[in-house]
Amino acid sequence: MSYPRIEVDLGKIRRNTQTLIERLGLRGIGVTGVTKAICGHPAIAQAMLDGGAAGLADARIRNVQRLRAAGMTGPITLIRTPMLSQVDQVVQSCEASYNTEPLIISALAAAAIRRGSVHGIVLMVEMGDQRDGILPENLADVAQLVMQVPGVALKGIGANFACLNGGAPTAIQMAALSALSNRIEGDCGPFLSIVSGGNSANLPWALGKHSTGRINDIRLGEAILLGVEPVSGDQIDGMHTDAFTLVVEVIETDARPKPFPIALIDPTAERLCIVTTGGASTRMILAIGRQDTDILGLSMPVGCTLIGATSDHLVIGTPVTPPTLGSEVRFQMNYNALMHGMAAPDIKVKLLGGPPTRPSGHAQGKVERLALG
Repeated sequence: MSYPRIEVDLGKIRRNTQTLIERLGLRGIGVTGVTKAICGHPAIAQAMLDGGAAGLADARIRNVQRLRAAGMTGPITLIRTPMLSQVDQVVQSCEASYNTEPLIISALAAAAIRRGSVHGIVLMVEMGDQRDGILPENLADVAQLVMQVPGVALKGIGANFACLNGGAPTAIQMAALSALSNRIEGDCGPFLSIVSGGNSANLPWALGKHSTGRINDIRLGEAILLGVEPVSGDQIDGMHTDAFTLVVEVIETDARPKPFPIALIDPTAERLCIVTTGGASTRMILAIGRQDTDILGLSMPVGCTLIGATSDHLVIGTPVTPPTLGSEVRFQMNYNALMHGMAAPDIKVKLLGGPPTRPSGHAQGKVERLALG
């Protein structure tokens, strides 16, 4: 058995996706599955598609290329403004990309012309998150540029929320985004097929009782993968929160004085001595550390407490007899811990749940089925 590893229940990913697709579909909103936290893992991405996601999106071209190499042919959108140095790769691998910079849009157009293709452009608007986006008063000018440049086509607009400033969007902000889409169509002419209203943090608004206006897309990663709403951290009703489990091996168990021993020099013996305040704590040390994941994003086993971590070691206190050497300890992860763990080279991924029992009518691509460990 390989340690450390992340066990992934593909069935729970499919069901989480399907649950959100059904609820948002009643509101006229489609779902784009975001694969950046799973580093573009093809089998997990396919589970999103099997659950009904209309397409995939990622922030890194390397992840998109991983999906393409696995045989996925459906639409994939780059949701971070492309690097100028990667425009050829973006045009080759993505049907569309989210953009804020006229210079990069022009470079994408030139790359598309070289390939004899047309690249889709979704313009990101600054709606209060203060991360990336075109100021609303400048949006029409950039949209006009896209309309005038051969090699690119204006597909829509979008906004981002709760990433940099942590604030969930308001109904006023969402109404303003809808109004912007209408204004751009009036000023520039083309119908906007995509009005993307944010990410998982926007679910409370998207599933609310007010009008959704022109919003017809939402980009979901954390909600699908972990079954939680990012701003509050609360479980979404009916969703699985345990599709991912981090499994780690125990490499040491012992009892140490508590609090942590203080090492002093005994001048009479010229050696280190341990100064304690009484009491002892049973500890276990696990073969994982800060180099592998966000330790603070791990849910400790019942009754256990986090003592500390280094780059390679995780130290946990336990009130009971700890597991034997070589046994495993299992953790649930938050989004940061999952994202870091999936990117860590020393953490293996084990797939559970297998392919769906019947083909999904919503799947937009295919992937080579990976052997389930």
